Amino acid sequence: MSNPTSVLLVDDHQLIRDGLAGVFDLEDDMTVVGVAGSVAEALAKYDELEPSVVVADLQLQDGTGLDIIRAIRRKSQTTGLVVLTMHSGDEQIFAAMEAGASGFVGKDAPSGEVVKAARHSAVSPRSFVCAGLVGAMMRRTAAGSTKLSEREHEVLLLLADGLGATAIGEKLFMSESTAKSHIARIYQKLGASNRAQALVTAMRIGLLSSVRQTNS
Repeated sequence: MSNPTSVLLVDDHQLIRDGLAGVFDLEDDMTVVGVAGSVAEALAKYDELEPSVVVADLQLQDGTGLDIIRAIRRKSQTTGLVVLTMHSGDEQIFAAMEAGASGFVGKDAPSGEVVKAARHSAVSPRSFVCAGLVGAMMRRTAAGSTKLSEREHEVLLLLADGLGATAIGEKLFMSESTAKSHIARIYQKLGASNRAQALVTAMRIGLLSSVRQTNS
C-alpha cells in the first residue's frame, strides 16, 4: 500500500481545524501532518513538513488563504492547494483560480467534498475544481467579460490543436509577441493560468464544442 497523502490544515478557528482533522483521519489514504492558524504559521509549517496538500481558510487574521496559495505556488507546481471558505461568491472563486489553487470548497459543503477536493489536488494540483465554477463562468459570460474577439477565438482554436505561440503566429500571420498577447488575454478572460485550464473552462462554457484534431 502506498504512503497516505500528507495534509496541512490552515484555519484560525481551532474547532474547525479539529473537525477537519477528524474527517481526514477517517480516510486511509490521507493523513494530517500539521495544523496552522495563520498565514505566517502555515508557510513555516509548509517549509518544515513539506505536505502534499494544503487546505487553507480564505480569511485569516494576518492575511488570506490566497496569500498562502500564491507563496506556495511560487515554490511548487506539484503541491495540492485547496481553499475553504464561508464566502463562496464568483469573485472569490475566480481569485482562488487565478492564484493557482487546485480546488475551492464552501464551508457549507459536506465534509466529504473537502476530502474529495484534497484528493483531486494531490493528483492534479494545477487543474481547478469547484462545484460552482460552471455557474460562475456562465454569469461572467452573460456579463460579457468572457466574450472573446474573433481573433482571440481563432487563437483559442489553435491552442486547442496543441500549437504554441510561435506556431500560432505563423499560422495567423502575426508576430510571436502578438500571439502571446492574445493568449494572455484569453487566459485572463477565462480566469486561467495555463493552457489546460483555459481549454477546460472554454469547453465548459461552450466556447469550444470539442478539442479539434488536426494534422497541423
